[in-house]
Amino acid sequence: MELERAAKCLAELGNPSRLSAFQLLVQAGPEGLSVKQIQSHLGIPQSTLSHHIAHLVSAGLIRQTREGRVLRCQVEYRTIKDVLDFLMKDCCAGISAHRPEVA
Repeated sequence: MELERAAKCLAELGNPSRLSAFQLLVQAGPEGLSVKQIQSHLGIPQSTLSHHIAHLVSAGLIRQTREGRVLRCQVEYRTIKDVLDFLMKDCCAGISAHRPEVA
């Protein structure tokens, strides 16, 4: 994962409502939740929730599928794994691995 993509994902998760929705979807597991179920759990207006979901979808953190009249949201586990791997890729490698020492 590239820096810009990781930054976008993290920025979208930086909003409390989006983070709450994302955490709820992680708890729900692979089957996800309908937008109505998310709204019921979070207690925020549907129009506001739709705005937040659109941000999460645009970052590739969740996907939506239509089941008749129901929109189901599911976590894109591969994306969040890529973000976590990006954050941890050089764990404990030391700072010199990225920039020369300054004398």
